[in-house]
Amino acid sequence: MRNLNQDTITQAVLARFAGTPDARVKELMTSLVQHLHAFAREVTLTEAEWLAGIHFLTATGQKCDDKRQEFILLSDTLGLSMLTVAMNNDKPQGCTEATVFGPFHVEGAPHFDNGADVANGAVGEPCIVRGRVLGLGGEAVAGAEIEVWQADAEGNYDVQYADLGKFQARGVLNSGVDGSFTFRTIVAEPYPIPVDGPVGDMLRATRCHPWRPAHLHFMIKAPGYETLVTHVFRNGDPYLDSDAVFGVRQSLVADWVKQPDGVYSLDFDFVLNPAS
Repeated sequence: MRNLNQDTITQAVLARFAGTPDARVKELMTSLVQHLHAFAREVTLTEAEWLAGIHFLTATGQKCDDKRQEFILLSDTLGLSMLTVAMNNDKPQGCTEATVFGPFHVEGAPHFDNGADVANGAVGEPCIVRGRVLGLGGEAVAGAEIEVWQADAEGNYDVQYADLGKFQARGVLNSGVDGSFTFRTIVAEPYPIPVDGPVGDMLRATRCHPWRPAHLHFMIKAPGYETLVTHVFRNGDPYLDSDAVFGVRQSLVADWVKQPDGVYSLDFDFVLNPAS
């Protein structure tokens, strides 16, 4: 088709994709084109602005590597990650709520026995975490794989240190026959998400702060149950109501209690949804 203009180009692009054999791919591409074109028309997008957007997305990709996922960070700070989590994790009442995955999960975390110290030298105040993994009916889930990871007291994950050479504040353990688990780690502290890349530029331009409230990451897997990806947030944190990635849920807020010996404790049970 020749001589397309701003009024006819959208339908021409949609017609180009009309023969897409996969129905879901066709639906996604059709909606994407319609919304992108509508956005450009709504804001009267200039060529210079779109070129700046391309440069931003290019820089976002260039910032990604096996330890840093800037596109996840971008999705998180735009609220898109949490929107997709909310849409795809509509669980029955009583199940533990899901929240964002975050950009600092890595494969190959070490395995630990119950009661072990997953901090492995990470800087922070000592803490004991205890809980149970249960099914929706209250049944104990034995042998559930529990993967945990967190930032240290300096606000950094282990993979953010260039020369650390080992995993810290990260590990995998399994629940016991009664669904219980326990591990030693460090107290969760609030921290800013990385601002040395395009996402940081965006936050500065929009006057948005980069802080996340203190939390522990959990990913729990067990046969017969849906995988749960969630956090436990520290009660009283000043950023609970302004999380940079919109991930806080009140049901996931818990108390870190300082014991007489100076060691903090966190008790939290997880309830899994049966697999459909």
